[in-house]
Amino acid sequence: MFRGCAARTRPAHDVPHIRLVISPYGETGHNLPMQRDLRLTGVGRRYGIRGPWVLRGLDLALAPGTLTRVEGANGTGKSTLLRLLARLDAPTEGRVTGRLRTAYVPERFPSALPFTALGYLTHLGTVHGLGRGTARRAAGTWLERFGAGAYAGTPMAQLSKGSSQKVAVAQALLGDPELLVLDEAWTGLDAAARAELERAVAERTAAGGAVVFVDHDPRRLAGAPDATYAVRDGGLKLRTGEGSSPQGPLTLIIARGPAGGQLPPEAARTVAAAEETAPGSHRLAVPASHSDVVLRALLTARPPWHVVSVAPPAEAAPHPSAGLTPSADPGSRP
Repeated sequence: MFRGCAARTRPAHDVPHIRLVISPYGETGHNLPMQRDLRLTGVGRRYGIRGPWVLRGLDLALAPGTLTRVEGANGTGKSTLLRLLARLDAPTEGRVTGRLRTAYVPERFPSALPFTALGYLTHLGTVHGLGRGTARRAAGTWLERFGAGAYAGTPMAQLSKGSSQKVAVAQALLGDPELLVLDEAWTGLDAAARAELERAVAERTAAGGAVVFVDHDPRRLAGAPDATYAVRDGGLKLRTGEGSSPQGPLTLIIARGPAGGQLPPEAARTVAAAEETAPGSHRLAVPASHSDVVLRALLTARPPWHVVSVAPPAEAAPHPSAGLTPSADPGSRP
């Protein structure tokens, strides 16, 4: 589900259960970087005037280019927090500041919509400022990326749960959101689509967008989050020592660039650790889910870097960041 930062809204009578808000940037807005942080200040949420507090006293900032994981037991308020971040719910107390073009994948996606998969995505693209032809091409591209191209002409109501979830994820990525909110978005996807979503998340953060996610699998995007928070007893606790320390499998990349040159910005934001072993030669440890983003950044840099080797993660191998210097990119990491 998309939310933009505008007050002007197109009617969406033919899209039940979906609230659509248009960005004031129009067609050019999709390439604009996030202008400021999204902040929660003293936020609390309860349902009903005298209902128990689900969340209270929350303070949180999401900076451009960062990945944030939210954890917690069932019923602790994780989904409530994500809906507050996506501005689908208003806080009972406190403030949410920062108007960002936001996309949201809910835990349960309403699939019984009067569209085909391609028609639904094309419709959302036009609502968010794309020309119809551009929207249709973008919709087709995302369906192909998630392995659902064969179902482009299938009515939404006839899609399997897994195919419907692919459309749910595609609709969130269609407009290059400044803030991407994922509530168990990997649930129901096949292995290839799960990997594709991990790549899409890496692309969003590398492009300067913020991503916040909940997932039941503790290995999901392991080593990649800049911060991990636990929702507990109505509050939000930062899990120290996990934000920047790589915990999951890493891919080892050996690359050669200009002597004394800096890593391309997208690569610098993504690598877990880096070492210049000789003038112009670099050894990079990258979260496995983000390796495609780093390789693309190296190969498309001007001048392009030469990728000497890529070693995929191996469970039995020593942790490939051993002996490397943790990467620091103060412009994108909190």
